[in-house]
Amino acid sequence: MESLIQKQAQGQIIAHEYRPHADIQSALDIADGLSLLRNVLGGSAGDAVLVLLHALAAADPEPVSVARCYSHAFSELAAMANEDATPRLADAWQAYLVARLIDDRNPWSMQAERVGSERLSRGLREQARRELHALQQLFQLDAHTLWCMVNAIVTPAMPALRDAWLPWLDLAPAHNKEEEPHAREVLAAQIAACPDWTTLVEPLEQHWMRHGTGTQARYHVLRWLGTEKRLAGIAHPDPVRLANLVAQERQQKLLTTNIKRFLVGLPAQDMLLYGPPGTGKSSTVKALVNTYADQGLCLVELSKDDIGDLPLVVAQLRERAPHYLLFIDDLSFEEHETTYKALKVMLEGTAEARPANVLICATSNRLNLIREHFSERGSQSDDVNWRDTMDEKQSLAHRFALRVTFLAPSQQQYLRIVTELATQRGLEISTEMLQERALQWERQHTG
Repeated sequence: MESLIQKQAQGQIIAHEYRPHADIQSALDIADGLSLLRNVLGGSAGDAVLVLLHALAAADPEPVSVARCYSHAFSELAAMANEDATPRLADAWQAYLVARLIDDRNPWSMQAERVGSERLSRGLREQARRELHALQQLFQLDAHTLWCMVNAIVTPAMPALRDAWLPWLDLAPAHNKEEEPHAREVLAAQIAACPDWTTLVEPLEQHWMRHGTGTQARYHVLRWLGTEKRLAGIAHPDPVRLANLVAQERQQKLLTTNIKRFLVGLPAQDMLLYGPPGTGKSSTVKALVNTYADQGLCLVELSKDDIGDLPLVVAQLRERAPHYLLFIDDLSFEEHETTYKALKVMLEGTAEARPANVLICATSNRLNLIREHFSERGSQSDDVNWRDTMDEKQSLAHRFALRVTFLAPSQQQYLRIVTELATQRGLEISTEMLQERALQWERQHTG
């Protein structure tokens, strides 16, 4: 095979020198023998590559068929390489294979996610080890090897296609080098560099136990689509970090302590963050998730209109690996709204226990989440049991065991925030000028 590649590079390959590579037929036999990991080779790109391998392994490969198969496989792999979740591997086929392996939901990966490695079936693990060894042979059919084989068949019969293709290398857009690699990226690099895939059993299980399985595990921020009754991943979440939020040391300490307990399986409290608009409540929640995403914390954004779907959301999260923070932003209710009762039931607990991997977090501009009127109190109210009604309305906030106040900053705190943000952004401006402009902005915006 080495001499074949060398001759291809020199433009010296002729048709009668080509012999189907033994690894091609072996790879096809392996594909037919997979059971647990059979779906790893699925998808349009995987199907296209398998069709190409069949064309190459034919007793008398047909140049036109091989050319069309390679063109189609290249197109499919290029399309997949543009997806945000594609690992940062140069070879598009190898990147596709690794991504499918990490995302695959099969009896082995789902059992690892649900029960952990200590209780995982020994039979499943041993079968997975054998199939990983087999799958590595498919991974080793790299872009340059297949490109040389295709050219060896096509070029003599169709000279016009001599320079028609390149190997499917570097098809993905350049990644931002400043971005921290996601745990999935780290695992993909480990898989690509591993000389013996039978040793990948434990790393894969550990990943699934912490981050989950399937395409949902690609994201650490999800959104509930109420009209479709399903979760959808958010590919580009707000990148805010706790360090970007100034003068919140007290609030961050309370919240991070609670989140750390949640992540290690200790009792944790549902959280309500309340205070005036613009004091950083929502940003703090998103920053918490960004900080602990590599430890398996995942945000699920839920609108107030979809609170009635809470049982459905929780049912989809039960027995999944990540720790989910159900986030309801800007929560409040008018006196005529009754959907708050579904949230109250979820906070109080029902006959069915809430999963240990689900915590509820909400933000609000007021502590009493349900609007009240003076006319509802005492003798002014037509409600005979008005006190019970008031207790009912006020009880929702009390169901959040951890309530954290975000106050509007004093002028001294405001100037500290401005100064530190300017430093974070590298702004070249004197302290006097910065504070003068900050105070001018404050006056123009009434505080």
